[in-house]
Amino acid sequence: MVDISHKAALVIIDMQQGINHPKLGRRNNPQAEQRMLALLGAWRDSGRTVIHVRHFSRSPDSVFWPAQSGVEFQPEFLPWDGEGELHKQVPDAFCHSALEGWLRADGINQVVIVGVVTHNSVESTARTGGNLGFEVIVPHDACYTFDGTDFFGTARTAEEIHGMSLGNLHGEYAQVVGTEDILRGL
Repeated sequence: MVDISHKAALVIIDMQQGINHPKLGRRNNPQAEQRMLALLGAWRDSGRTVIHVRHFSRSPDSVFWPAQSGVEFQPEFLPWDGEGELHKQVPDAFCHSALEGWLRADGINQVVIVGVVTHNSVESTARTGGNLGFEVIVPHDACYTFDGTDFFGTARTAEEIHGMSLGNLHGEYAQVVGTEDILRGL
């Protein structure tokens, strides 16, 4: 169990339609959306802060290129009235955005980060949050990534990439736990 503050914010990263595009390949954590939605429901039920982050890519070949359906939120992740919505153009949701200011203005020092892609936007946002002094929590089963290739050209599974990314975060930038640990801590 993790002690979750009554002021903890849930930050949902890039749950947009484009993330389901077949060109991204095989992913891990097929139950990640269910875990994210369980957390979202718990946050909404408890009146805690929810912030939805949406990526608008600068690259025309991106699944998040503006003015096409991939940039839109997946229907089950549409923000409700009163929930924050943040737009970004780089992986890190803190970079060139109002996120830090929103959190500090509301007296929030604990953030739970879920979404995609583990080794990209989730990891970069969690690293910055930790560096800024926020208590960052990343549920390992409420984010996911895709198969890829490392710097040396070695093919890596989504599970390997996900595990390494979470290993990079745990202990230094964030606490990595399971969704059930967070739900029990509410």
